[in-house]
Order: sequence, then structure tokens, then C-alpha cells
Amino acid sequence: MKCVFSPLHLAAALSLLLVTACSPAGKQLMGNPQNPYPLRSPPKVGDIVHLPTGTVVNLDQMLTVAGDARVVYLGEAHDNPASHRLELQTLQGLAERHPGKMALGMEMFSRSQQPVLDLWVAGKLDEKSFIKKSRWFDTWKMDFAYYRDLLLFARDRHIPVIALNAETSLVQAVRNKPLEELSAEEKAQMPEFDQTDPYQRGMVEGIFSGHSQAKLHLEGFLRAQTLWDETMAESVARYLTGPDGKDRHMMVVAGGNHVSYGFGIPRRVFRRLPTSYLTIGGHEIVISAEKQKEFMDVDLPDNPMVSFDFLAYLAYEELPKSTVLLGVIFEPGPAGRGLLVNQVVPGSNAERAGVKQGDLLLSLDGESLADSFDLVYAVKQKRIGDKSTLQMERQGKSLKLDVIYQATGEVPPHGKQ
Repeated sequence: MKCVFSPLHLAAALSLLLVTACSPAGKQLMGNPQNPYPLRSPPKVGDIVHLPTGTVVNLDQMLTVAGDARVVYLGEAHDNPASHRLELQTLQGLAERHPGKMALGMEMFSRSQQPVLDLWVAGKLDEKSFIKKSRWFDTWKMDFAYYRDLLLFARDRHIPVIALNAETSLVQAVRNKPLEELSAEEKAQMPEFDQTDPYQRGMVEGIFSGHSQAKLHLEGFLRAQTLWDETMAESVARYLTGPDGKDRHMMVVAGGNHVSYGFGIPRRVFRRLPTSYLTIGGHEIVISAEKQKEFMDVDLPDNPMVSFDFLAYLAYEELPKSTVLLGVIFEPGPAGRGLLVNQVVPGSNAERAGVKQGDLLLSLDGESLADSFDLVYAVKQKRIGDKSTLQMERQGKSLKLDVIYQATGEVPPHGKQ
């Protein structure tokens, strides 16, 4: 079957594919197993459909059903704010139904980050400290703004946030070599591991079908995908059967590929902990022409089941773009002190303030600039018309400059601001 999908949200793009399959006796299946009760009219943004019955429901009705499940899995499009808004609304609704008894499991964090998550939920870290201590941009690499509201709600309601994922070093090892070649230390980190699921293999083979050297990389990616799913499933089951989670419900947020059709995390959790669960996903039906360019064309097998219990129809949105920059290219200062300006962008806010090449930036509004994140984070909080005081050194002499922010475009990568 030919389809077009976003690499960040494969599952949603596959939710309504037509299938034609035959029973062992050779009889044609009646209807479409993935969509047994098609809608009578095209869906609209905001519609939510219970796929097993074809019933259109509202958010509260979906949450009433979800409240009966011990585990609710929400498959997200990582880069769609509408998908993250659905996550927040779902967690809010579940927290109302189970006050003081909810937990939030997140693919975005590996287990070693759990102590930082605990400090966050306890209210002992501000946002900047949390992002730095959790190594957010090293492990997840996406704009924190996608997840801010969800994590703030969890912190404000003291909802435990559980790190589900495997460590990056182990994922790399499993991807690069067969399991029998893992070191003793690596093997000790491995969860119970089942690579026999035919639907997961079919998905991976479909993704790689259009790539050169597909066979070379397919088995490694399949091992990595299985490691992610098995580790996250183990983390969910371990928490819900442990002393802190045995009386709680959990909402799990992960990419759609880990949730859709149930063969990723949900089936592997159920193997460890047979308990009630429900899956929710999104399907983008309004996509900009620019976003369409990021989609890929691959052949994927048909699966004989619905993609999610509930499917929400969404628009593919964009994060609001930052409108101000300082306008410098820099590197760490000598002896790890401050940030050394290598270049000042012509016409930038920095140039208007009087910043010059060779200046050593030490603090912004009293906050020290120890690394690139300090400057990037501080400027990202600014809006047009805001002012800052920049403390710096020029040729060994202390200097203060006032910066007035004007619109200059998008925020660049670390090392530029």
C-alpha cells in the first residue's frame, strides 16, 4: 500500500487506510478492519471518533471513557502544538476524575533523568534549571515550548512524571550490533526483549523500503525500536506495580509509532501487567503546503485492527516564532568564563547596543552567562520593546550596555543568538 506520512507522526497518517484482506478460507473480509464504521461525512478539525464503533464524541465523553482505564496511551505528533494541547486536555480531564491518583509517563525522558523530574514535580526547580539539569536539548532536541504547558500542569498538580525511555548509549549499542555482541554491562540494562511481533517488523520494513542500503540498517533500527518500546513498557509496569504507583492511573505520551495499533508500548505493558487501557491518537487533516514538503512516501502493510480507540482530527500547527534575537555568534570564553563574541550581525540588536567582536559577555539582566544555553534561554524570553542590561568586558575593562529588542526573526541554534 502506498501512503504519505510525516516521519514524526506515522501512525496518525495511517489511521484511515483502506485494506483488502482475505480470511484463511479465501473469503473477502467484510468492511475495513482499520475503519469498520466509516464516517458518513468528511471529518472536521476538532472531531473525535471512537474508531471501533464509528461514533463521533466530544472531549468530555472521550475523557469519561478514558477515566475507566488504568493506562491511557496518547500517540503524539512531536512537532504539532495541537497534539500537545490534546495531551494537556486529556491529563487535565483524567486528573479531575482521579484527583491525587494520576501519573504522567513520558517517552521524552530516559530513566537517568528521573531524579530531576522528581525535583521538578516537587517545585524545587524553575524552568531554566529544569531544562539544564535534565539535559533536555541533549536527549530530546525539540523546542521545550511544545511540552511546557503539560509539564507545568504536572508540577502544579504534583502529578509524578515518570521517565520511560532507554539511555541513548544503550540504544546506540543495540542499533549498531547484534544482541549477543553486547557487553555484560549493556546486557544488564536490557529489558525483557521480544522481536517477534509481525506488525512492528512490517512497519519498520515499510519505512525502510524506499531507502538505499535498507537491509543494512533495517535490523538495527528494528532492534532500537523494540528496545524503546520494551523499555518504556517495563518502566510503565514497574511504576504501576511499585509502592508509589500501585494505586495510581497513568497517562503515557509517546510518538504515534509507539502507540498506534497497540503493538508498541500497549501490548508490551499488557504482557507484563494485564490491566485496562485505552489509546488516543491524532490525524492531521489540515496541513500547510510547507509542512507537506516534510512528508515521505513509503509502502506500509495493512494492519487488521483500528489504529487507536479514539482518533482526534487536528490541524498541523506551528509554534509561534520568536521575533527577537541579540545578533551575535559566540563561543565559550577563555577558562570557561562568559561567552566570547566572534561576530556581530550587521543591523542586529547587539550592533545597535554597541556590542563588538572580541567582547566577553558575562551576564544579562544579572543572570550569569556560563554557557550558550544561558544566553539563548534569556533572549528567548524577550519580546519586541523589552530591554536588557548586558554586563561585559572589552579589552579587560568592565562595560554595561543597554539592549532594546526589535524584531529580527527566528531563534538560531546554540552558538548564535
